[in-house]
Amino acid sequence: MAKSYLEMRAGRFFQAVTAYPKTILFLGILLILSGAAFLPQMLKDTTVEAFIPADDPVRVYRDKAKDIFGLKDPMVIAVINNGPNGVFNPHSLALVSWLTERIAEVPGIDPDRITSLATENDIIGTEDGMLVEPFFEAPPANQQEAERIRAAVMGFDLYLGSLVARDGRGTLIVAELLEEAEGNADIVYQKIREMIEQAPVNNEEVHVAGEGAVTGYLASYIDADAQRLNPLAALIISIILFFAYRTLRGILLPIFMVLATVAIALGGMAAAGVPFYVITNALPIILIAIAVADGIHIMGEYYEQVEAHPDVSQRELVIRTMVNMWRPVTITSLTTASGFLGIAFASYMPPMKAFGVFAAIGVMVAFLFAIFVIPAGLAILRPRSSKIFSAVSRQRTDQKGDRFGRIMAALGRAVIRRPGLVLTIGVMVVIAGIMGSLNLKVNEDRIENFQDSEPLVAADRAINRLFDGTTYFDIVIETPENEGLFQLENLRRIEAMQSYFETLPHVKGSTSIVDFLKQMNRAMNEDRPEAYQIPGDADLTAQYFLLYSASGDPTDFDEYIDYDYRLANLRVILNSGLYTDTKVVKEAGERYIREHFNTPEITATLSGRARVDYQFISQIARNHFRGVAIALLAVLLVAALSFRSLTAGALSVAPVIISVLLIYAVMGVFGVWLGLGTSMFAAIAIGVGVDFAVHFIDRLILLVRDQKRNLHEAFMELFPSTGRALLFNFAAIFLGFGVLVTSSVPPLIRFGSLIGVSVAASFIGSMTILPALIYLIKPAFLGLKRAPQQTEAVLEPEPMFAKVAAERERHR
Repeated sequence: MAKSYLEMRAGRFFQAVTAYPKTILFLGILLILSGAAFLPQMLKDTTVEAFIPADDPVRVYRDKAKDIFGLKDPMVIAVINNGPNGVFNPHSLALVSWLTERIAEVPGIDPDRITSLATENDIIGTEDGMLVEPFFEAPPANQQEAERIRAAVMGFDLYLGSLVARDGRGTLIVAELLEEAEGNADIVYQKIREMIEQAPVNNEEVHVAGEGAVTGYLASYIDADAQRLNPLAALIISIILFFAYRTLRGILLPIFMVLATVAIALGGMAAAGVPFYVITNALPIILIAIAVADGIHIMGEYYEQVEAHPDVSQRELVIRTMVNMWRPVTITSLTTASGFLGIAFASYMPPMKAFGVFAAIGVMVAFLFAIFVIPAGLAILRPRSSKIFSAVSRQRTDQKGDRFGRIMAALGRAVIRRPGLVLTIGVMVVIAGIMGSLNLKVNEDRIENFQDSEPLVAADRAINRLFDGTTYFDIVIETPENEGLFQLENLRRIEAMQSYFETLPHVKGSTSIVDFLKQMNRAMNEDRPEAYQIPGDADLTAQYFLLYSASGDPTDFDEYIDYDYRLANLRVILNSGLYTDTKVVKEAGERYIREHFNTPEITATLSGRARVDYQFISQIARNHFRGVAIALLAVLLVAALSFRSLTAGALSVAPVIISVLLIYAVMGVFGVWLGLGTSMFAAIAIGVGVDFAVHFIDRLILLVRDQKRNLHEAFMELFPSTGRALLFNFAAIFLGFGVLVTSSVPPLIRFGSLIGVSVAASFIGSMTILPALIYLIKPAFLGLKRAPQQTEAVLEPEPMFAKVAAERERHR
């Protein structure tokens, strides 16, 4: 009764929809244009801080430290000469001077915040006090002068590893961006690259790296990637639709739906002021692949109706199509949206929350267009058959026609013959998946967002090889009183902490105000090496700062100490940005600070880029499995409520559970990290992959419970028809996600690969493990009769299309 009532209500609903097709199409086009109008307002955010909520204590403290010490993520230009004199030769030093001057002219660069050998000063003790003077006013005219500069620089311990390579083969130019240019770091990066192309290079290598360069280039990098991938995905989807239907309407109506989904979802992001993040680059591809699925099923059902009822009107064909398809389309839309919302609810990171929310919005936009716009579009057209579906119709009676239907029919026969073997293989996959999940490793590195061939990657590796590195922690030290840092005990505690950090793996150096004081003390003691130590008392420390200000610029210390000498910053530099490496330093460092440094007189807090990285990467594993649990529970509940059976809900999620476990096994065996680019795959795979099982179960219910077919007949009817539609659905999603494998962004490549494999596993599981389970347990929600005669029919091993055809004739 309930089914007939729902069919009747659905029929009335779609009569209303098809009564005003032009109005609905107009409204659909208006929605698309409204969404697209906001796209030019889309903002980009490729900073590390984007992955942490604005109110997170770690981000709040990091912002506070940046304000106090004027800390920024700079552009870092490395000049390397592998010759016998390294960079300490007239030409290389002249190149450093030339680059320093030209970089200061680049729009967006702060000319007062450039650090290089051409801008930094030596500290020299004199009879009258302390002299602060540049290492060189003009580039050296000969090698003898270059050697004098080498001696001065290499005797300045503070700069070894941070400004010059310890072996003298390289030097750095560190350039900070003006605050108003930070949002256009990509433009600044490109300008610096263009300027370097014109540099008078001889035997030198010039590289551009640093966090500022990574943030800047990443923005244009993902833009170029998206401009190539999105049209490619649309082309692939169009080709699949052509092979599925060989009709113009079979291509254009689903593509129209895809266009609406992408334009409205991304336009909604722009209108809401949500930035376009690195991981959002995959969102258009995902929406393209998902949005076309409903169109494939609706158009497939429409062409089946045309073949079955050639004499009825176009409007009646459309109504019959939608009466049969509204329920699976609704269920799959809700389950897919549930998977994405699982990401949004479980994630700690704003980019992933935004990804989940707007992907779910896109799915529901696709649903609305499937329910309203596609039937409206079909209603204004004339009835038109598809040669492909004429072939499918012939296959049901004489086993000839469409090859895709024959493939699916053969698969159905194989599953029915060996259901026990199919389930055994499924159990083996589950066991392998559980074992693989135990070997999952959380890891991440910002530089991994780029291909190895990118100049930025080569630059990062060169700097990490020759210098102290490009990754850093900032340790903010606080004393309760002004000039508290002049106290000898406090300076010694800072020195001891520096020494401890430099014993940790991948820590290659550190810099603090203590290093400047040691250098001043040595300069004031005839440059004797043994005098490279902290001044003996607070008064002498204060005197050194006063002497420095007499001939030097007091702002030279702004990044290391505040105006009141109460706060200090200690920067610890690592030559690895891998989470697993920075995690060791972070945890050991915080333990040292807690147990050996902090007192009522002085305290330290770990901050800096690496601390920010740790904060969000450490959340990945917990949020990943929580997102999977939420997505599974939501999908199970939606499916169970829709089918009014907990068993049907459980059977719907069984294939996707197996597919996710299979991916865990693959990740564990091949050492694929669980990182930013891969952490969302499981929840998405659940939401997308469950569609196959939902369509399978919905059509099986129609055939068995409503049309009173036995189970064997139902399978033989289902595989060449619904199975064929699911095959093209799978192809669209698989190849749609497969486009990501051609991405220039390695995390997107891994993400696309994992989603592709999981979707394939979900499809295969829905076509093999799911029917094998149903065949063996014969769930009650199908309403199967238990009479002996029925049982024999169900267990009949040989498929017989002739029997199906005869049964149809008998009913007629």
